Amino acid sequence: MSDQFSKKDEAWSARFSEPVSDLVKRYTASVFFDYRLADVDIQGSLAHAEMLAHQKIISQQDYAEIQRGMTQIQTDISAGKFEWLLDLEDVHLNIEKRLTELVGDAGKRLHTGRSRNDQVATDIRLYLRSAIDDIQRLLKDLQHALLHLAEQHAATIMPGFTHMQVAQPVTFGHHMLAYVEMFNRDTERMMDCRKRVNRLPLGSAALAGTTFPIDRLRVAKTLGFDDICHNSLDAVSDRDFAIEFCAAAALVMTHISRLSEELVLWMSPRIGFIDIADRFCTGSSIMPQKKNPDVPELARGKTGRVNGHLIALLTLMKGQPLAYNKDNQEDKEPLFDTVDTVIDTLRIFADMATGITVKPDAMRNAALQGYATATDLADYLVKKGLPFRDAHEAVAKAVRSCEQHACDLTELTLTQLREFSPLIEDDIFSILTLEGSVAARNHPGGTAPAQVVESIKHARNRLR
Repeated sequence: MSDQFSKKDEAWSARFSEPVSDLVKRYTASVFFDYRLADVDIQGSLAHAEMLAHQKIISQQDYAEIQRGMTQIQTDISAGKFEWLLDLEDVHLNIEKRLTELVGDAGKRLHTGRSRNDQVATDIRLYLRSAIDDIQRLLKDLQHALLHLAEQHAATIMPGFTHMQVAQPVTFGHHMLAYVEMFNRDTERMMDCRKRVNRLPLGSAALAGTTFPIDRLRVAKTLGFDDICHNSLDAVSDRDFAIEFCAAAALVMTHISRLSEELVLWMSPRIGFIDIADRFCTGSSIMPQKKNPDVPELARGKTGRVNGHLIALLTLMKGQPLAYNKDNQEDKEPLFDTVDTVIDTLRIFADMATGITVKPDAMRNAALQGYATATDLADYLVKKGLPFRDAHEAVAKAVRSCEQHACDLTELTLTQLREFSPLIEDDIFSILTLEGSVAARNHPGGTAPAQVVESIKHARNRLR
Protein backbone atom coordinates (compact mmCIF):
# COMPACT_ATOMS: atom_id res chain seq x y z
CA MET A 1 0.00 0.00 0.00
CA SER A 2 1.23 3.48 -0.82
CA ASP A 3 1.71 5.87 2.12
CA GLN A 4 2.34 8.87 -0.12
CA PHE A 5 -0.38 11.55 -0.25
CA SER A 6 -1.69 12.01 -3.75
CA LYS A 7 -4.64 14.00 -5.05
CA LYS A 8 -5.66 11.19 -7.32
CA ASP A 9 -5.77 8.87 -4.29
CA GLU A 10 -7.93 11.15 -2.13
CA ALA A 11 -11.51 11.78 -3.24
CA TRP A 12 -11.64 15.06 -1.30
CA SER A 13 -7.94 16.11 -1.38
CA ALA A 14 -8.60 19.43 -3.13
CA ARG A 15 -10.31 20.72 0.03
CA PHE A 16 -7.28 20.20 2.30
CA SER A 17 -3.88 21.87 2.59
CA GLU A 18 -2.00 18.95 4.13
CA PRO A 19 -2.19 15.19 3.83
CA VAL A 20 -3.99 12.98 6.28
CA SER A 21 -1.50 11.45 8.69
CA ASP A 22 -0.67 7.77 8.40
CA LEU A 23 -2.03 7.18 11.89
CA VAL A 24 -5.37 8.77 10.98
CA LYS A 25 -5.49 6.77 7.77
CA ARG A 26 -5.14 3.53 9.67
CA TYR A 27 -7.56 4.65 12.37
CA THR A 28 -10.31 5.72 9.97
CA ALA A 29 -9.88 3.12 7.22
CA SER A 30 -12.46 0.36 6.91
CA VAL A 31 -11.18 -1.40 3.80
CA PHE A 32 -9.62 -4.16 5.91
CA PHE A 33 -13.09 -5.42 6.80
CA ASP A 34 -15.61 -3.82 4.44
CA TYR A 35 -13.94 -5.33 1.37
CA ARG A 36 -16.43 -8.17 1.81
CA LEU A 37 -19.08 -5.73 0.55
CA ALA A 38 -17.38 -5.60 -2.86
CA ASP A 39 -19.90 -7.83 -4.65
CA VAL A 40 -22.94 -5.95 -3.40
CA ASP A 41 -21.20 -2.61 -3.94
CA ILE A 42 -20.71 -3.51 -7.61
CA GLN A 43 -24.28 -4.79 -7.81
CA GLY A 44 -25.64 -1.53 -6.40
CA SER A 45 -23.39 0.60 -8.61
CA LEU A 46 -24.51 -1.17 -11.77
CA ALA A 47 -28.17 -0.68 -10.86
CA HIS A 48 -27.48 3.00 -10.16
CA ALA A 49 -25.61 3.40 -13.47
CA GLU A 50 -28.41 1.70 -15.41
CA MET A 51 -30.91 4.13 -13.89
CA LEU A 52 -28.68 7.14 -14.65
CA ALA A 53 -28.47 6.04 -18.29
CA HIS A 54 -32.22 5.40 -18.51
CA GLN A 55 -32.87 8.89 -17.09
CA LYS A 56 -30.34 10.35 -19.58
CA ILE A 57 -28.20 11.67 -16.73
CA ILE A 58 -25.25 9.79 -18.20
CA SER A 59 -24.90 8.43 -21.75
CA GLN A 60 -25.49 4.86 -22.81
CA GLN A 61 -21.84 4.77 -23.82
CA ASP A 62 -20.80 5.73 -20.29
CA TYR A 63 -23.06 3.01 -18.92
CA ALA A 64 -21.52 0.42 -21.26
CA GLU A 65 -18.03 1.47 -20.17
CA ILE A 66 -19.03 1.24 -16.50
CA GLN A 67 -20.36 -2.26 -17.10
CA ARG A 68 -17.14 -3.28 -18.82
CA GLY A 69 -14.97 -1.89 -16.05
CA MET A 70 -17.05 -3.45 -13.29
CA THR A 71 -16.86 -6.84 -14.99
CA GLN A 72 -13.06 -6.60 -14.98
CA ILE A 73 -13.01 -5.49 -11.34
CA GLN A 74 -15.29 -8.35 -10.34
CA THR A 75 -13.03 -10.81 -12.15
CA ASP A 76 -9.93 -9.42 -10.44
CA ILE A 77 -11.54 -9.55 -7.00
CA SER A 78 -12.70 -13.12 -7.52
CA ALA A 79 -9.20 -14.11 -8.62
CA GLY A 80 -7.58 -12.38 -5.64
CA LYS A 81 -5.77 -9.96 -7.96
CA PHE A 82 -7.44 -6.73 -6.84
CA GLU A 83 -5.16 -4.36 -4.93
CA TRP A 84 -6.86 -2.83 -1.90
CA LEU A 85 -5.32 0.53 -0.99
CA LEU A 86 -5.33 1.91 2.55
CA ASP A 87 -5.10 5.44 1.13
CA LEU A 88 -8.53 4.95 -0.42
CA GLU A 89 -10.05 4.17 2.97
CA ASP A 90 -12.91 1.85 2.07
CA VAL A 91 -14.31 -0.62 -0.43
CA HIS A 92 -16.28 2.06 -2.28
CA LEU A 93 -13.41 4.39 -3.09
CA ASN A 94 -11.11 1.49 -3.97
CA ILE A 95 -13.57 0.21 -6.55
CA GLU A 96 -14.34 3.68 -7.90
CA LYS A 97 -10.66 4.53 -8.34
CA ARG A 98 -9.97 1.28 -10.17
CA LEU A 99 -13.03 1.81 -12.36
CA THR A 100 -11.78 5.25 -13.33
CA GLU A 101 -8.37 3.81 -14.19
CA LEU A 102 -10.07 1.26 -16.46
CA VAL A 103 -12.71 3.40 -18.20
CA GLY A 104 -11.71 7.02 -17.61
CA ASP A 105 -14.36 9.73 -17.33
CA ALA A 106 -17.25 7.25 -17.41
CA GLY A 107 -16.01 5.95 -14.07
CA LYS A 108 -15.96 9.47 -12.65
CA ARG A 109 -19.60 9.94 -13.66
CA LEU A 110 -20.83 6.85 -11.77
CA HIS A 111 -21.10 8.72 -8.48
CA THR A 112 -23.52 11.27 -9.94
CA GLY A 113 -26.62 11.60 -7.79
CA ARG A 114 -25.38 9.53 -4.87
CA SER A 115 -23.14 9.74 -1.79
CA ARG A 116 -21.12 7.16 0.04
CA ASN A 117 -23.73 7.60 2.78
CA ASP A 118 -26.60 6.10 0.79
CA GLN A 119 -24.19 3.82 -1.07
CA VAL A 120 -22.95 2.08 2.08
CA ALA A 121 -26.45 1.89 3.56
CA THR A 122 -27.56 0.11 0.39
CA ASP A 123 -24.57 -2.23 0.42
CA ILE A 124 -25.22 -3.28 4.02
CA ARG A 125 -28.87 -3.99 3.27
CA LEU A 126 -27.98 -6.08 0.20
CA TYR A 127 -25.37 -7.97 2.19
CA LEU A 128 -27.68 -8.55 5.14
CA ARG A 129 -30.59 -9.61 2.97
CA SER A 130 -28.46 -12.36 1.47
CA ALA A 131 -27.18 -13.39 4.90
CA ILE A 132 -30.72 -13.66 6.24
CA ASP A 133 -31.66 -15.91 3.31
CA ASP A 134 -28.68 -18.15 4.12
CA ILE A 135 -29.58 -18.25 7.81
CA GLN A 136 -33.17 -19.18 7.05
CA ARG A 137 -32.00 -22.11 4.93
CA LEU A 138 -29.64 -23.28 7.67
CA LEU A 139 -32.35 -23.00 10.31
CA LYS A 140 -34.48 -25.29 8.17
CA ASP A 141 -31.59 -27.73 7.80
CA LEU A 142 -31.20 -27.85 11.58
CA GLN A 143 -34.92 -28.37 12.07
CA HIS A 144 -34.91 -31.24 9.58
CA ALA A 145 -32.01 -32.88 11.44
CA LEU A 146 -33.82 -32.54 14.77
CA LEU A 147 -37.04 -33.89 13.26
CA HIS A 148 -35.20 -36.96 12.05
CA LEU A 149 -33.84 -37.50 15.56
CA ALA A 150 -37.31 -36.95 17.04
CA GLU A 151 -38.86 -39.45 14.64
CA GLN A 152 -36.35 -42.12 15.63
CA HIS A 153 -37.19 -41.57 19.30
CA ALA A 154 -40.85 -40.63 19.30
CA ALA A 155 -41.48 -43.24 22.03
CA THR A 156 -38.11 -43.18 23.81
CA ILE A 157 -38.88 -42.21 27.40
CA MET A 158 -36.70 -39.80 29.35
CA PRO A 159 -37.27 -37.69 32.45
CA GLY A 160 -38.64 -34.21 31.94
CA PHE A 161 -37.24 -31.66 34.36
CA THR A 162 -38.25 -28.49 36.11
CA HIS A 163 -35.71 -26.77 38.36
CA MET A 164 -33.35 -29.52 37.14
CA GLN A 165 -35.37 -31.98 39.24
CA VAL A 166 -37.19 -34.99 37.75
CA ALA A 167 -40.73 -33.79 37.06
CA GLN A 168 -42.69 -36.03 34.66
CA PRO A 169 -41.83 -38.57 31.98
CA VAL A 170 -41.59 -37.25 28.42
CA THR A 171 -40.23 -38.71 25.23
CA PHE A 172 -36.92 -37.73 23.71
CA GLY A 173 -38.74 -37.02 20.45
CA HIS A 174 -41.01 -34.57 22.27
CA HIS A 175 -37.96 -32.92 23.82
CA MET A 176 -36.34 -32.43 20.41
CA LEU A 177 -39.55 -30.96 19.04
CA ALA A 178 -39.30 -28.18 21.61
CA TYR A 179 -36.13 -26.98 19.86
CA VAL A 180 -37.78 -27.36 16.47
CA GLU A 181 -40.40 -24.89 17.66
CA MET A 182 -37.76 -22.49 18.95
CA PHE A 183 -35.87 -22.54 15.67
CA ASN A 184 -39.10 -22.13 13.75
CA ARG A 185 -39.82 -18.92 15.65
CA ASP A 186 -36.25 -17.84 14.90
CA THR A 187 -37.01 -18.38 11.21
CA GLU A 188 -40.16 -16.30 11.50
CA ARG A 189 -38.22 -13.48 13.17
CA MET A 190 -35.62 -13.55 10.40
CA MET A 191 -38.36 -13.43 7.77
CA ASP A 192 -39.99 -10.49 9.49
CA CYS A 193 -36.68 -8.67 9.93
CA ARG A 194 -35.98 -9.14 6.22
CA LYS A 195 -39.02 -7.01 5.37
CA ARG A 196 -37.43 -3.97 7.00
CA VAL A 197 -33.98 -4.75 5.66
CA ASN A 198 -35.32 -4.92 2.12
CA ARG A 199 -35.92 -1.19 1.57
CA LEU A 200 -33.71 0.91 -0.70
CA PRO A 201 -31.76 3.89 0.72
CA LEU A 202 -30.02 4.70 -2.58
CA GLY A 203 -31.13 8.06 -3.93
CA SER A 204 -31.04 9.71 -0.52
CA ALA A 205 -27.52 10.93 -1.37
CA ALA A 206 -25.64 12.47 1.56
CA LEU A 207 -28.74 13.32 3.60
CA ALA A 208 -31.19 15.49 1.62
CA GLY A 209 -31.69 13.71 -1.69
CA THR A 210 -30.32 14.90 -5.02
CA THR A 211 -31.11 17.53 -7.63
CA PHE A 212 -30.82 15.00 -10.46
CA PRO A 213 -34.01 13.46 -11.93
CA ILE A 214 -33.37 9.97 -10.55
CA ASP A 215 -35.83 7.07 -10.53
CA ARG A 216 -35.47 5.36 -7.15
CA LEU A 217 -38.26 2.88 -7.78
CA ARG A 218 -36.46 1.65 -10.88
CA VAL A 219 -33.31 0.97 -8.86
CA ALA A 220 -35.37 -0.72 -6.14
CA LYS A 221 -36.95 -3.04 -8.70
CA THR A 222 -33.58 -3.82 -10.32
CA LEU A 223 -32.04 -4.75 -6.98
CA GLY A 224 -35.07 -6.68 -5.73
CA PHE A 225 -36.04 -4.30 -2.94
CA ASP A 226 -39.67 -4.30 -1.82
CA ASP A 227 -39.78 -0.54 -1.32
CA ILE A 228 -37.66 2.58 -0.92
CA CYS A 229 -36.76 4.33 2.31
CA HIS A 230 -39.15 7.27 2.38
CA ASN A 231 -37.04 9.82 4.28
CA SER A 232 -33.54 10.65 3.13
CA LEU A 233 -32.26 11.64 6.59
CA ASP A 234 -33.48 8.39 8.12
CA ALA A 235 -32.30 6.30 5.18
CA VAL A 236 -28.62 7.20 5.49
CA SER A 237 -28.31 7.45 9.26
CA ASP A 238 -30.21 4.67 11.02
CA ARG A 239 -29.02 1.12 11.46
CA ASP A 240 -32.06 -0.20 13.30
CA PHE A 241 -32.48 -2.89 10.67
CA ALA A 242 -29.02 -4.22 11.55
CA ILE A 243 -29.79 -3.98 15.27
CA GLU A 244 -33.03 -5.88 14.71
CA PHE A 245 -31.13 -8.57 12.87
CA CYS A 246 -28.59 -8.85 15.68
CA ALA A 247 -31.44 -9.18 18.19
CA ALA A 248 -32.93 -12.02 16.14
CA ALA A 249 -29.47 -13.56 15.80
CA ALA A 250 -28.93 -13.33 19.57
CA LEU A 251 -32.14 -15.31 20.07
CA VAL A 252 -30.97 -17.94 17.58
CA MET A 253 -27.76 -18.30 19.53
CA THR A 254 -29.64 -18.33 22.85
CA HIS A 255 -31.63 -21.33 21.62
CA ILE A 256 -28.43 -22.94 20.36
CA SER A 257 -26.87 -22.32 23.77
CA ARG A 258 -29.78 -23.95 25.61
CA LEU A 259 -29.49 -27.00 23.39
CA SER A 260 -25.72 -26.97 23.89
CA GLU A 261 -26.11 -26.95 27.67
CA GLU A 262 -28.30 -30.03 27.50
CA LEU A 263 -25.98 -31.86 25.12
CA VAL A 264 -23.03 -31.21 27.44
CA LEU A 265 -24.99 -32.44 30.46
CA TRP A 266 -26.44 -35.46 28.68
CA MET A 267 -23.02 -36.53 27.42
CA SER A 268 -21.53 -36.49 30.92
CA PRO A 269 -20.86 -40.06 32.16
CA ARG A 270 -22.82 -39.16 35.30
CA ILE A 271 -25.92 -38.83 33.12
CA GLY A 272 -25.01 -40.68 29.93
CA PHE A 273 -28.17 -40.00 27.91
CA ILE A 274 -26.33 -39.48 24.60
CA ASP A 275 -23.03 -39.68 22.81
CA ILE A 276 -21.80 -37.21 20.21
CA ALA A 277 -19.85 -38.41 17.20
CA ASP A 278 -16.07 -38.21 17.60
CA ARG A 279 -15.68 -35.70 14.78
CA PHE A 280 -17.37 -33.05 16.93
CA CYS A 281 -15.30 -33.71 20.05
CA THR A 282 -11.70 -33.37 21.17
CA GLY A 283 -9.46 -35.06 23.71
CA SER A 284 -7.29 -33.84 26.53
CA SER A 285 -3.61 -32.98 26.35
CA ILE A 286 -2.98 -34.85 29.61
CA MET A 287 -5.96 -37.17 30.28
CA PRO A 288 -6.12 -39.88 27.62
CA GLN A 289 -9.63 -41.04 28.55
CA LYS A 290 -11.31 -37.70 27.89
CA LYS A 291 -13.83 -37.02 25.13
CA ASN A 292 -14.86 -33.40 25.39
CA PRO A 293 -17.99 -31.95 23.72
CA ASP A 294 -16.11 -28.92 22.42
CA VAL A 295 -18.61 -27.88 19.74
CA PRO A 296 -21.59 -27.32 22.06
CA GLU A 297 -19.32 -25.82 24.70
CA LEU A 298 -17.89 -23.34 22.23
CA ALA A 299 -21.37 -22.50 20.93
CA ARG A 300 -22.36 -21.53 24.47
CA GLY A 301 -19.37 -19.20 24.52
CA LYS A 302 -20.08 -17.73 21.11
CA THR A 303 -23.59 -16.86 22.26
CA GLY A 304 -22.07 -14.27 24.59
CA ARG A 305 -20.10 -12.91 21.66
CA VAL A 306 -23.24 -12.38 19.56
CA ASN A 307 -25.10 -10.87 22.53
CA GLY A 308 -22.19 -8.45 22.90
CA HIS A 309 -22.48 -7.36 19.28
CA LEU A 310 -26.15 -6.51 19.82
CA ILE A 311 -25.26 -4.28 22.77
CA ALA A 312 -22.43 -2.72 20.77
CA LEU A 313 -24.78 -1.69 17.95
CA LEU A 314 -27.42 -0.37 20.33
CA THR A 315 -24.76 1.71 22.07
CA LEU A 316 -23.35 2.85 18.74
CA MET A 317 -26.68 4.26 17.63
CA LYS A 318 -28.07 5.71 20.84
CA GLY A 319 -26.22 9.06 20.87
CA GLN A 320 -26.13 9.97 17.18
CA PRO A 321 -27.88 13.08 15.91
CA LEU A 322 -29.25 13.08 12.36
CA ALA A 323 -27.92 12.40 9.82
CA TYR A 324 -24.86 10.26 8.97
CA ASN A 325 -21.91 10.23 11.38
CA LYS A 326 -18.57 8.47 11.17
CA ASP A 327 -19.62 6.41 14.19
CA ASN A 328 -21.58 4.22 11.80
CA GLN A 329 -18.39 2.82 10.34
CA GLU A 330 -18.32 0.74 13.54
CA ASP A 331 -21.51 -1.07 12.56
CA LYS A 332 -19.83 -3.46 10.14
CA GLU A 333 -17.45 -5.56 12.22
CA PRO A 334 -20.08 -6.54 14.83
CA LEU A 335 -22.59 -7.23 12.06
CA PHE A 336 -20.17 -9.27 9.95
CA ASP A 337 -19.03 -11.32 12.94
CA THR A 338 -22.62 -11.96 14.00
CA VAL A 339 -23.46 -13.25 10.52
CA ASP A 340 -20.35 -15.44 10.39
CA THR A 341 -20.90 -16.85 13.87
CA VAL A 342 -24.57 -17.70 13.34
CA ILE A 343 -24.00 -19.25 9.91
CA ASP A 344 -21.02 -21.35 11.06
CA THR A 345 -22.85 -22.48 14.21
CA LEU A 346 -26.05 -23.48 12.43
CA ARG A 347 -24.13 -25.35 9.75
CA ILE A 348 -22.14 -27.41 12.25
CA PHE A 349 -25.14 -28.08 14.53
CA ALA A 350 -27.23 -29.43 11.65
CA ASP A 351 -24.38 -31.82 10.92
CA MET A 352 -23.76 -32.65 14.57
CA ALA A 353 -27.43 -33.55 15.16
CA THR A 354 -26.99 -36.43 12.72
CA GLY A 355 -24.10 -37.70 14.85
CA ILE A 356 -26.01 -37.95 18.15
CA THR A 357 -26.44 -41.45 19.54
CA VAL A 358 -29.26 -41.79 22.07
CA LYS A 359 -29.00 -44.22 25.01
CA PRO A 360 -32.62 -45.23 25.80
CA ASP A 361 -31.81 -47.44 28.79
CA ALA A 362 -30.03 -44.64 30.62
CA MET A 363 -32.91 -42.28 29.91
CA ARG A 364 -35.48 -44.78 31.12
CA ASN A 365 -33.58 -45.55 34.31
CA ALA A 366 -33.34 -41.84 35.07
CA ALA A 367 -37.08 -41.42 34.49
CA LEU A 368 -37.73 -44.08 37.14
CA GLN A 369 -36.05 -41.84 39.71
CA GLY A 370 -37.73 -38.93 41.43
CA TYR A 371 -41.33 -40.23 41.44
CA ALA A 372 -41.96 -38.98 37.93
CA THR A 373 -45.50 -40.45 37.80
CA ALA A 374 -46.72 -38.77 41.00
CA THR A 375 -48.80 -36.28 39.03
CA ASP A 376 -50.45 -39.18 37.23
CA LEU A 377 -51.56 -40.59 40.56
CA ALA A 378 -52.98 -37.19 41.54
CA ASP A 379 -54.84 -36.93 38.23
CA TYR A 380 -56.17 -40.45 38.72
CA LEU A 381 -57.68 -39.47 42.09
CA VAL A 382 -59.20 -36.32 40.63
CA LYS A 383 -60.88 -38.41 37.93
CA LYS A 384 -62.28 -40.56 40.77
CA GLY A 385 -63.94 -37.46 42.23
CA LEU A 386 -61.37 -36.17 44.72
CA PRO A 387 -60.70 -32.38 44.62
CA PHE A 388 -57.28 -31.69 43.14
CA ARG A 389 -55.82 -30.11 46.27
CA ASP A 390 -56.87 -33.12 48.31
CA ALA A 391 -55.41 -35.43 45.66
CA HIS A 392 -52.19 -33.43 45.71
CA GLU A 393 -51.96 -33.82 49.49
CA ALA A 394 -52.62 -37.57 49.38
CA VAL A 395 -49.92 -38.17 46.75
CA ALA A 396 -47.44 -35.96 48.61
CA LYS A 397 -47.90 -38.20 51.65
CA ALA A 398 -47.38 -41.29 49.49
CA VAL A 399 -44.15 -39.86 48.07
CA ARG A 400 -42.89 -39.00 51.54
CA SER A 401 -43.60 -42.55 52.66
CA CYS A 402 -41.71 -43.91 49.63
CA GLU A 403 -38.73 -41.70 50.46
CA GLN A 404 -38.70 -43.06 54.01
CA HIS A 405 -38.78 -46.64 52.76
CA ALA A 406 -36.46 -46.08 49.74
CA CYS A 407 -38.96 -47.35 47.18
CA ASP A 408 -40.91 -46.05 44.19
CA LEU A 409 -44.66 -45.51 43.92
CA THR A 410 -44.85 -48.42 41.50
CA GLU A 411 -43.39 -50.70 44.18
CA LEU A 412 -46.22 -50.08 46.65
CA THR A 413 -48.92 -52.72 46.93
CA LEU A 414 -52.57 -51.87 46.39
CA THR A 415 -53.13 -52.13 50.13
CA GLN A 416 -50.34 -49.71 50.81
CA LEU A 417 -51.60 -47.26 48.18
CA ARG A 418 -55.12 -47.37 49.58
CA GLU A 419 -53.73 -46.10 52.90
CA PHE A 420 -53.44 -42.74 51.17
CA SER A 421 -56.83 -42.88 49.44
CA PRO A 422 -59.58 -45.51 49.40
CA LEU A 423 -60.41 -44.43 45.85
CA ILE A 424 -57.37 -46.26 44.45
CA GLU A 425 -58.19 -49.47 42.58
CA ASP A 426 -56.29 -52.17 40.63
CA ASP A 427 -56.23 -50.03 37.48
CA ILE A 428 -53.72 -47.67 39.13
CA PHE A 429 -50.75 -49.83 38.18
CA SER A 430 -51.15 -49.21 34.44
CA ILE A 431 -51.44 -45.50 35.21
CA LEU A 432 -48.18 -45.40 37.16
CA THR A 433 -45.98 -46.89 34.41
CA LEU A 434 -43.76 -44.61 32.38
CA GLU A 435 -45.46 -45.74 29.17
CA GLY A 436 -48.88 -45.13 30.67
CA SER A 437 -47.86 -41.67 31.81
CA VAL A 438 -46.64 -40.44 28.44
CA ALA A 439 -49.46 -42.15 26.52
CA ALA A 440 -52.04 -40.40 28.71
CA ARG A 441 -50.93 -36.96 27.45
CA ASN A 442 -52.54 -37.59 24.11
CA HIS A 443 -53.51 -34.14 22.91
CA PRO A 444 -51.91 -31.64 20.47
CA GLY A 445 -48.65 -30.48 21.99
CA GLY A 446 -48.52 -33.39 24.43
CA THR A 447 -45.73 -35.92 24.85
CA ALA A 448 -47.73 -39.03 23.86
CA PRO A 449 -45.82 -40.87 21.10
CA ALA A 450 -48.82 -40.61 18.77
CA GLN A 451 -48.85 -36.83 19.25
CA VAL A 452 -45.10 -36.64 18.70
CA VAL A 453 -45.54 -38.39 15.36
CA GLU A 454 -48.32 -35.95 14.41
CA SER A 455 -46.21 -32.98 15.47
CA ILE A 456 -43.34 -34.20 13.32
CA LYS A 457 -45.67 -34.42 10.30
CA HIS A 458 -46.97 -30.92 10.99
CA ALA A 459 -43.45 -29.51 11.33
CA ARG A 460 -42.30 -31.10 8.10
CA ASN A 461 -45.30 -29.73 6.24
CA ARG A 462 -44.50 -26.29 7.68
CA LEU A 463 -40.91 -26.54 6.50
CA ARG A 464 -42.03 -27.25 2.95
